[in-house]
Amino acid sequence: MLGKVIAAAALACALTPANAELLTHKDLPLAVAKTIAETAIADCKTKGYAMSVVVVDRAGDTLVAMRGDDSSPHTMENAPQGSTRHAASASRRRLISKRVADNDPLVRQQVTLPNVIAIDGGLPIKIGNEVIAGVGASGSTGVDEPCVQAGLDKVADQLK
Repeated sequence: MLGKVIAAAALACALTPANAELLTHKDLPLAVAKTIAETAIADCKTKGYAMSVVVVDRAGDTLVAMRGDDSSPHTMENAPQGSTRHAASASRRRLISKRVADNDPLVRQQVTLPNVIAIDGGLPIKIGNEVIAGVGASGSTGVDEPCVQAGLDKVADQLK
């Protein structure tokens, strides 16, 4: 009997990869998310725009949602749906935006999916090449992304 137990244990060890490790990743702290959102709102306000900003974690769950003074109600809907939840794939969203503008029928169908809006305004939050979160804004005409970038620039030293 003991021989069978030892054989089973040896087989289990042999089948387990020697280099199996738990995955580790970095998460965006709330304080940094708030700074990004506040800075983006302030930056757009200096440009004459009232906007909303949403910061999400790597899974797309909201960390911070701020609606700037005098911003339209729809900006809170557009910031997370159109910008933030897809910020992790910002380069793909830009491609989709261009293809929508080019009247690509396949892409027109894709943007009818829930929570997909093919507009700019969101950026991934990265440490190196790892996307740890996303931030999106809504409320300006073509200035959302630069305002978001101002928020990211403010915390750049903390994203290393």
